[in-house]
Amino acid sequence: MNEDYILEVRNITKEFPGVRALDNVDFKVKRGEIHCLVGENGAGKSTLMNVVSGVYPKGSYEGEVVFNGKVTNYRSTKDSEQDGLAIIHQELTLSPYLSIYENLFLGHMKTRFGVIDWDSCLRDSYPLLKRVGLNEKPQTIVSKMSVGKQQLVEIARAISQDAQLIIFDEPTSSLNDDESHKLLSLMKEFKESGITCIMISHKLDEVLSVADSITILRDGLSIESIDVTGEKVSEQRIIRGMVGRELKNLFPKKEPDIGTVVFEVKNWTVYHPDYHTMKIVDDASFFVRKGEIVSFCGPMGAGRTEMMMSIFGNSYGYGATGEIYLNGEKVEFDSPKTAIRKGVGYVSEDRKNLGLILIQDVKTNISNSSLPMISKRGVVNKRTEISKAEEFRKALNIKTPSVHQIVRNLSGGNQQKVVLSRCLLASPDIFIVDEPTRGIDVGAKFEIYSILNDMVKQGKSVIVVSSELAEAISMSDRIYVMNEGKIKGVIPREEATQEGIMRMALVD
Repeated sequence: MNEDYILEVRNITKEFPGVRALDNVDFKVKRGEIHCLVGENGAGKSTLMNVVSGVYPKGSYEGEVVFNGKVTNYRSTKDSEQDGLAIIHQELTLSPYLSIYENLFLGHMKTRFGVIDWDSCLRDSYPLLKRVGLNEKPQTIVSKMSVGKQQLVEIARAISQDAQLIIFDEPTSSLNDDESHKLLSLMKEFKESGITCIMISHKLDEVLSVADSITILRDGLSIESIDVTGEKVSEQRIIRGMVGRELKNLFPKKEPDIGTVVFEVKNWTVYHPDYHTMKIVDDASFFVRKGEIVSFCGPMGAGRTEMMMSIFGNSYGYGATGEIYLNGEKVEFDSPKTAIRKGVGYVSEDRKNLGLILIQDVKTNISNSSLPMISKRGVVNKRTEISKAEEFRKALNIKTPSVHQIVRNLSGGNQQKVVLSRCLLASPDIFIVDEPTRGIDVGAKFEIYSILNDMVKQGKSVIVVSSELAEAISMSDRIYVMNEGKIKGVIPREEATQEGIMRMALVD
């Protein structure tokens, strides 16, 4: 093996029931570089990194993984961590009921005379959190934080293990632009200190801003590797390799036909579920019109997700107060079931824990919110269930051998499409989507945007929570800006800029 390479995979083939996820893949990473891995959902990116890191043990795949000049024989990620290789998964692997600092050192606790030195763990957690820009007390229970903040804890945990190679699987998918910029800067710092990074990402602007090399996968095959330092590479060049065709427009054309106000929230206030005097949403008011897409933007911790969850059947918080109007009539959603029955749908940003039942198949996950629609006298019509699931599999281009496939065997992006299908089958009039394109490739994003446009053409209304400002500006008719639980203002689409949104959020 060339001494310049820290990692080399040779002829890797990995199969799941009914699917060949990797087909004779070759992949090399130079020591001390940032190497980006790109491809559509289901291309095999996460599967390849799971092979490399020992998530899939030796013997469950064909081919060789060479790390630091030695063929690996990993049986678990614990083996790879001992070698100096860490992986940060797209789906979080933290223990939700432990504190931040307990999660940071879980599996490699600091001890003294055989006893865990909790004081040392707590003390050593502060510089790690500072390095990733997480301003939380180390004693904070992980489940009480947003998905984005939990992602930063994952990154801090990898740093604590003195890794020589860190694999980031969609590390910025839960972060807004500011946090993403900090993380990418952190990766550059790692590179300067001699740490090698592999980043899986669908955000091509971020890829081109940090990558030294890029490898493209498509349908389980390694298409090409590009030395970015040696040639000028465009997003179109990468997209062509990913999807096998030109994709000139990242956002579909939108022709709004906006009507009267159909959904309105007035003076909405929500308190923390555990600290009942802490306001998470503070006197927020907004409205949505028929045929309109409205986005909510703001920095991490702004309260956007918490507000939408509390509106959708008291799914978050304590002591929510305020008023909700649907078509001019005051309503109360005492549960998500009531909200769905009244024509309001919600797609969570946390698809793994709140959006899917991972041990069930695709068709069951799609039909879960619409059982009365496909049932008669309490018995599900299996033929109708399969037919509806097939409709959405084709419409959203869900990459699965069949609708009977177990959802946990799908890629993250295809899991997201299943979540969207479940909500779309219920045919809501008001559709709330929280980070709808998180972890989704550019081709699939276009498909999701087109679906949202089709919904508003039908006279439905869409509320989007998005950390991607370009997405919000291109897709929305109006943008509400939030920070610290308050709505700071609203910007019409034609006046919106990324700088203007951030200025409104951060300047009083």
